Amino acid sequence: MAKWSQTISGEISKLRSRLLLPFGWGGVTTGGLGGSYKLDSSKVDYEITKQLYFNTHDEYKLGAGFAKPIINNTVGFMGVPQYKISDKDAQEVIDSFFENNVSNLQRTQRDSLRDGDTYVWITREEENDVSLYPEEKVRLIYNIIPPGQMKDIKRDPMTGVVLEYVLEVEHQWENEQGDKKRATVIQRIRRGEREVEIDGDQPLDIEPGIETTPWDFIPIVHFKNEGDESLYGQSDLEPIEPFLKAYHDVMLHAMQGSKMHSTPRLKLNVKDVAKFMRNNFGITDVAAYYKKGGTLDLDGKELLIFAEDENAEFIEARSATGDAKELLKLIFYCIVDTSETPEFVFGVHTSSSLSSVKEQMPVLIRSIERKREHFADSWKRLARIVLAMTAQAENKTYETYATELQWVNVDPRTTKEISEELLNTVNALILGLNNNIISEKSAINFLAKQIDTMNEYEEEEGESEVDRIKTTRINRLRMPDSDDLEGQLKEIQKRLSGAANDET
Repeated sequence: MAKWSQTISGEISKLRSRLLLPFGWGGVTTGGLGGSYKLDSSKVDYEITKQLYFNTHDEYKLGAGFAKPIINNTVGFMGVPQYKISDKDAQEVIDSFFENNVSNLQRTQRDSLRDGDTYVWITREEENDVSLYPEEKVRLIYNIIPPGQMKDIKRDPMTGVVLEYVLEVEHQWENEQGDKKRATVIQRIRRGEREVEIDGDQPLDIEPGIETTPWDFIPIVHFKNEGDESLYGQSDLEPIEPFLKAYHDVMLHAMQGSKMHSTPRLKLNVKDVAKFMRNNFGITDVAAYYKKGGTLDLDGKELLIFAEDENAEFIEARSATGDAKELLKLIFYCIVDTSETPEFVFGVHTSSSLSSVKEQMPVLIRSIERKREHFADSWKRLARIVLAMTAQAENKTYETYATELQWVNVDPRTTKEISEELLNTVNALILGLNNNIISEKSAINFLAKQIDTMNEYEEEEGESEVDRIKTTRINRLRMPDSDDLEGQLKEIQKRLSGAANDET
């Protein structure tokens, strides 16, 4: 059993900081053989994921270049969410906060995909940087906690609700005498309180103890990528990590072989070595020359003298990489398929990727939609935290905190294809209306999904599309010069009013 477990442990991805195995060895266990169920609490090795992303890991240098395009491509297509809420005052708060943190929103999604976990902590600042923000007495700060600081997450074993986040960070400083001090600062964030513990030297600016907070919720949102049945998320680099390593190894060996074999070698076909050495290098005793360790220097020898049937030629390898090219191609497509990233993202030759653009875009769009839906609950909870903090700080009330996420539509079609499809859709709707097989309400609601500037047929609040259509019809029924006539009437009234004032 021990030998089997060691064999398995050598095959597990290096991106996991701790190995968890079944059958009661710390992983997910079920049944009488392995005991009761236990949530997988292993973490991604965040340092390695960052090294792969920035291509600074020496053991992956020649293969990790794929990591950044894979992550950035997904983040770029995902975009950032826009919030829509029925309460106008709440809408202004949400718009103001998230428009000021667009870069943080994008970074949150990038770090979640790369590291598997990202923690956003919303804090209310009343004193810091007051002179920089005179228009805001109280500011809500969007803090991204490095995942390495999250030591533990404690959940309710019955419901799975988070009860406490435990943060741990190393703090180093020098005192007035220049002595180096070091301490570990531990924060326990709970509902209504924050507890600070100090392990080591006591910092001057940090006081241990429990501080009460006005919130009945924990103002931290965990953006967990995948990993539905685990405490922590999964990096999108985990499935492709073995292929990145394989690509590096194959490429390294191919380059080493190329360096060794690509340098041309001189081949001399000589029948009488002694005569050749005497005629070209002036060496009369070849045996004594080599016995003394002599070598031949061809520098400056533009002309060599050969006898009949003697010659010289350069030997060089036709393909130093050999089968490595096909193997690298196979590993590349393994990376493409496993990461669900289109081939053209990596900049392959246009002629070979034109067909894959149309074929792979639907797959990419479905992948992007799945990622958006995966993070939807976290984004909505973040909006609720912002509204709750703002309402309490400014003593306001909002009708609802429920928000709807709106994303930029990922459309692989060209402008020409979009216009042609819209034209066909409108013609089909007109044909259906004229033949009484569809109502005007259904047609407008269907078309509103295709055109962003259109409203629904009827709106509970605000202007509906029917109201807009009526206004348009009224404007078309007006005389062409009605605007000019109204202008002249206003000018006459203005002059008459001025003349009346002069007489008085």
